[in-house]
Amino acid sequence: MSAPPDKWRPSLALVIFAVLATVAVLPLVGLFFFRLYDNQLIRQTQAELIAQSRVLATIYAQEVTARLDSGLTLGAEVAPNVLPDPGDQFTPIRPALDLTADDLLRRRPDALPASRPAQQAYVEIGAKLTPIIRETQKVTLAGFRILDPQGVVIAGRQEVGQSLAHIEEVGDALHGQYRATLRNRVPDKPPPPIYSFSRGLGVHVFSAMPVIVNNRVAGVIYTTRTPSNIFDHLYQERAKFVLAGLAVILGTIAIGLVFSRTITLPMRELIDRAARIGRGDREAFQPLRHYGTREFAQLSHSFLGMAEQLARRSDHIATFSAHLTHELKSPLTSIKGAAELLQDSFQDKGLTPSEQRTFIANILSDTKRLEAMAQRLRELARAESLPQNECTELARVIADLRSRFPESAIEASGSLDRPIGMSSEKALIVLSHLADNAMRHKAGTIRLEALDERTTLKLTVSNDGEPISAPNRDRIFDAFFTTRRDQGGTGMGLAIARAVMASHGGSIRLKPTDDGVAFELQFPAA
Repeated sequence: MSAPPDKWRPSLALVIFAVLATVAVLPLVGLFFFRLYDNQLIRQTQAELIAQSRVLATIYAQEVTARLDSGLTLGAEVAPNVLPDPGDQFTPIRPALDLTADDLLRRRPDALPASRPAQQAYVEIGAKLTPIIRETQKVTLAGFRILDPQGVVIAGRQEVGQSLAHIEEVGDALHGQYRATLRNRVPDKPPPPIYSFSRGLGVHVFSAMPVIVNNRVAGVIYTTRTPSNIFDHLYQERAKFVLAGLAVILGTIAIGLVFSRTITLPMRELIDRAARIGRGDREAFQPLRHYGTREFAQLSHSFLGMAEQLARRSDHIATFSAHLTHELKSPLTSIKGAAELLQDSFQDKGLTPSEQRTFIANILSDTKRLEAMAQRLRELARAESLPQNECTELARVIADLRSRFPESAIEASGSLDRPIGMSSEKALIVLSHLADNAMRHKAGTIRLEALDERTTLKLTVSNDGEPISAPNRDRIFDAFFTTRRDQGGTGMGLAIARAVMASHGGSIRLKPTDDGVAFELQFPAA
């Protein structure tokens, strides 16, 4: 398989850092891109203008009410759907200006000459309220205009006597409806080289509050102010924002350390282990020093287990190949030598018919041994194949075993009807090798006793044949180990039995016994 192209790829640490940095700057993106903080400052300004206008509107309404008997003329009648419900105790006006949603209007139009002057009573009211609005303006920095029912300015620093009725928000207020707008702020003079933070956001908030007397418009409190600048506000609250920034940075670092501890470091160690395993370092199969997370622990256990199993398989193949080569060498050498002597005898006529028959018998014997070995190799290959939903009952397997060894006395008892997780063919291979070994060692009776242990089925297979000597007890499951080589033994029977049991999640072991030989088999329950 070709290696992937050598191109730059970000490391996991870099990806985590980029993600954390992005999350950390998201609040700033919200502040400056979506202008969330600007909107908050604008609505704060509108709320202040509403409060100030409402106070002035109450005073103005009292002055108008006191002069109604002197012939003071009120303005347009307010529509019933505009007036608040008389039963409501509170009728708040909530600030709702939005810099991103509302239309930002052009600069406020200039005042126009009034079509007719304001009534003298309104002029007197304006003169009375002028000191109030000037003192208020000193503190709030807001601009105030008090208009009569026709939109003529009767109080304010400028434009007194002129009309503002043509302005959109004023026109709505003259019909009894509160209106606020955002307008571009264009200075009359070019700004200085260093632009003052106090000049705000570059917009004006205009608020037109109608004054209602007897369900008619008695005037309008028209106010304006530039919202505070976000940078100015951040500078004023710099200590809090520095602490908030430090908290975000420290939180990001803490999250990064957690990611490094739980993901990056274990992953790097696992990568190092993989490289060491590839170089043949058997110490690399040891567990990791730190796993980080449950999922990574499972991944590490699975990977190291798979690598260790592959290494064992590789060792097994190497050892098995060496043993197989050694076992095949003897019969092949014997066959070759006998064939060469027979060939020479045909040329020189130096061998008697009796000697020729002996050499031919040796060839046939060695050929039979090779066939037996080939059969055992096929059984071993089948034994190590993975099981696929296999199931059978021991009673059926034992019936086939008796048919295969009719000359042997085979006794069976216990939970023989309990299904096991193995095919009858493979279970028969295991028991056949045990029976064959028993017959080769002069056993007269083979006993099988099954015990149900819920998740497994324990089967004890014993015989009354020759016992296994102490030096050989640890070697009987080794491939090609046999004490009956002269009788055609291949030394692979028990190795095949163990391979079948292991591939199906079972086991086989030699039990200590005083008489004969006994094996304990653990079959997985189906």
